[in-house]
Formats: sequence, C-alpha cells, structure tokens
Amino acid sequence: LKDIPSPRQIHEHLDKHVISQDEAKKTLSVAVYNHFKRIQSDKKIQKSNVLIAGPTGTGKTLMASSLAEFLNVPFVITDATVITESGYAGDDAEVLIDKLWQASDYDKELTERGIIYVDEIDKKARRNDMVSLSRDVSGEGVQQSLLKLMEGTIISVPNKPQHNPEKIDIDTKNILFIVGGAFVGLDDVVTQRIGKSKIGFNEGVNEKVAQWEEHLETRDLVKYGLIPEFVGRLPSVNMLKQLDKSDLVKILTEPVDSIVEQIQEIFRLDKVHIEFKIAALEAVADIAIKQ
Repeated sequence: LKDIPSPRQIHEHLDKHVISQDEAKKTLSVAVYNHFKRIQSDKKIQKSNVLIAGPTGTGKTLMASSLAEFLNVPFVITDATVITESGYAGDDAEVLIDKLWQASDYDKELTERGIIYVDEIDKKARRNDMVSLSRDVSGEGVQQSLLKLMEGTIISVPNKPQHNPEKIDIDTKNILFIVGGAFVGLDDVVTQRIGKSKIGFNEGVNEKVAQWEEHLETRDLVKYGLIPEFVGRLPSVNMLKQLDKSDLVKILTEPVDSIVEQIQEIFRLDKVHIEFKIAALEAVADIAIKQ
C-alpha cells in the first residue's frame, strides 16, 4: 500500500487539471484508491465500478485522462459508439481487453489490474419504441457484453507478435471500469418521475441541475435505457454539474497548460508579451456560454 497514492493525492492531481466538480473528483479518487486495495487484499471485495454523467464539456474525459497519466497502471480510454454487438461491423467489447493488454506492454499481471474508461455510454441506451427509426441494433447488446467484462470473465487476447502461445487468457474480474456519458434528457426523466414540471426552474441553469440531480435514482437510469443489470454493476454514480461563468474563467487560467498560457506561448515565440484583463476573460466566458 505504500506505493499507492492516497485519495487526497489523487484528488490534488485532478484539481490541477479539472475545475469544479469536487464531489465527483472525491468519489473517483476514493474508488481508484479502493481499486488498488482490492487487488492487494486476500479477501474477495466487490469491485466498485464508476458511472460519471454530466453535460458535454464538464470534464468527464479530462478526469479519466488526468488519472491515466497520474497512476502507474495501464489505462484505456475508448468510446462506446465504436463498440457493436458481436457479429456486426465495428469492434466488439472484448477489443477493450486487447487494447489494455497492449497498453500494459503485454504484461498479464498489469493488464488484469488496469482501468478502462468507456465514454458516451448513453449512446448505447436502449431506445423505446417511439424512436424505432434511430434504433441502434447494438445498444442493448453492447451493454450486455460490457456487463460480462465488468462482472469478470476470461477473455483470450492475441499474444505479442511472434510469441507463443498465440492466445493469452486475461481475467477481467479486477479491471476497474469507469463509464461516462452526457445523458441528454436525463433531467426530463427525473422531473417526470418526481412530478414537477420544469416551469419552477427559472433561476438559471445551475439551479435546475442542482434540483434534479439530487433526486436521481438508479431507476431513472433504467428508464433512460440502461439495462438494470448494467446499472447494478455501477455502485458509484456521479453527476457533474453544468459549469457557470466563474468556472469557465478559471478554466481559461488555472489548469496546467491552460488556454491562456498556450496563447501567451504562441505570442512569446514572436517575442510578444500579452496580458488578458479579467474583463476580457469574462467576455470570453459569456461567448462560450452563449454558444
């Protein structure tokens, strides 16, 4: 355990890259820390896979990639939209294990304790009959095959080129899965269930989000289109909040390699020093919110 970064250290690293979203950063830090403890324990401890939901641009993928760079474990970030049910065109879910196997430089032990981040999982939600035109043949099937990996199964992956045996068996029971998605329209599902119309939410975007996300229950995710068994394998559900103007100004200036720093560097190469006043940054944030 000495070599494992503490939840606080993981959280501090995320703080350098991701603005706001403190609750989700804490949950994620603890989940990752516990993941390492599970692997080292002799007892059988249930794995706590994580679901991160939130609007586009709030930092879901950034959290995952920041974690990957901080932790010394193989880490794969992939997009659920490229995965299809076995037999259809596209990759099947087992390809994720193959990618992790390659990311760990063909080390079986490392692969079996890696982390896989699957983005855009909401695009694989089961559609109701109303929108049969856009029905995705692979939506539910992909959830089923991911579920198999999350629960723990043996997957045979091709071995390193020119090595014997040709296939290596990887056990997925200790691989941590983090799934993310924007879940557009999830607020409608929640407000419909709690019987409130959206008319009361006129105090700006954040007020609306704060109100409905407190009422989010697993059955809302099922109604949205995730299969119950899949939701059952995601004990940690985190909602990211919509960013407001002050968050956006911080994003411009505070993270490591922030946008302002990058622009200053571009000017510096021409031997020009450029400063941005706070009013200018706020104007940029306003434009971002409008767009």
